[in-house]
Amino acid sequence: MGGIPDGVPALFRCLEPLFRRQDASGGLRPAPWSGPRRWWTGPLDVEGLSLGAVGAAAAALNLLAGAPDRFATTSALTAAAFDSSGHLRISGHPIQGFAPLSGFRRTLDGWIRLHANYPHHAERLMEALGATTAGGVAAALRRMESLEAEAAIQSSGGVAAAVRTREAWLGSAMGRSAGRGPWIDLTLPGGKAKGTRQPVLQPLDDPRRPLLGVRVLDLTRVIAGPVSTRLLGVLGADVLRIDPPQLPEITGQFVDTGFCKRSAVADLALPGNLHRLHHLLHTADVVVAGYRAGSLTRFGLEPEALLDARPELVVATLDSWGREGPWSGMRGFDSIVQAATGIADLYGLEDGDGGWRPGALPVQALDHATGYGLAAGAIALLAHRQQTGLGGWARMSLARTAGELLGLPAPPGQAGSPASQPPTPDLRTQASTYGELQYARPPLLLDGQPLDYGRPPVPYGSSELAWA
Repeated sequence: MGGIPDGVPALFRCLEPLFRRQDASGGLRPAPWSGPRRWWTGPLDVEGLSLGAVGAAAAALNLLAGAPDRFATTSALTAAAFDSSGHLRISGHPIQGFAPLSGFRRTLDGWIRLHANYPHHAERLMEALGATTAGGVAAALRRMESLEAEAAIQSSGGVAAAVRTREAWLGSAMGRSAGRGPWIDLTLPGGKAKGTRQPVLQPLDDPRRPLLGVRVLDLTRVIAGPVSTRLLGVLGADVLRIDPPQLPEITGQFVDTGFCKRSAVADLALPGNLHRLHHLLHTADVVVAGYRAGSLTRFGLEPEALLDARPELVVATLDSWGREGPWSGMRGFDSIVQAATGIADLYGLEDGDGGWRPGALPVQALDHATGYGLAAGAIALLAHRQQTGLGGWARMSLARTAGELLGLPAPPGQAGSPASQPPTPDLRTQASTYGELQYARPPLLLDGQPLDYGRPPVPYGSSELAWA
């Protein structure tokens, strides 16, 4: 992806097509950063992906603010933000990690990765394998080949991926489709703006909130999408997250990504709720969606339909596998994408029994990098809207982020050995209805000073379907 200024991948260059015909093109340039360049172990440049993704958001903010070096990042802030769930404490307690059924399991011919953190996915996994216990799941998988087990679990609505090599992934129809296009894929609408509302992006007394007045409809779950809207929220946007009542979010995950936004629960299958949602859309500035391709079509929330109705809208979407190819509608998570794309194979290690088992990235970097990249795309489209009156669509996928990581040059220093210890995080505390929170700051500096979350997460589902 472009050059590597100062040793950091130039991921911000994905945003350049928005400004090629405008005088503002000279304003899109690398954001400043400082600190060590290497701190995690492993064969891939996870630090470069992390710094590049946060740097893309900072570069978009600097363009929006008209101040090239106003927003910056540091290694310490970025490292902590990419492990925000690991640093989070709620009344002194860490949050839940992977559920017992999640993780790597042996198969007849190799390994498979399972994801069963959500109860409905655990149920579908066991139904697919005819098992009622974790031991039964393990026994069933040992009798199946990896691709056979993957197909059986996926066809039942469960979430799994065979552990593939990078070469096997690139040689598959899924891998070829997922690797197409830029990291942040941008589409601009045709025609003229139809609405009258413009985002309030005027010079403010408080430059720490450059998105004050921007209304963001947050239709995302899990990690990547909520990370993007958490950043928009700390920058001043009015973020309203809406979840379906039948699939409640995992509490720790919600708290980790719930700062500076509000939370509503609504069944959009009910006509009254859908009507209220479309009423919100009339005055929204940004819609961020993180569901599988086609999942929101029945509600009239596909990006093409949204932009046809309001070309001035900014739409940002993400999914696991991309919008084309045989897995375009498949469920997926960061860990599952790592397994399918060859990352788990690259991070594999010998186990204590003299065998081998697959491994994982030091943090859920695909989720976080995609989240900050999606925020960068939304911010850049807001800047474009300020100049042209038109919005646009930024779309990303976890699989494309995996491809970006795998395509980076080898990390600086000796592979497998960090150049320094992970930077010491500057953790903060804040009272909330969940208890006292210890958390990592946002990964941005403004004029040399770190940002902080001005509001704690609200109780899940406690907000009305209305703008603040």
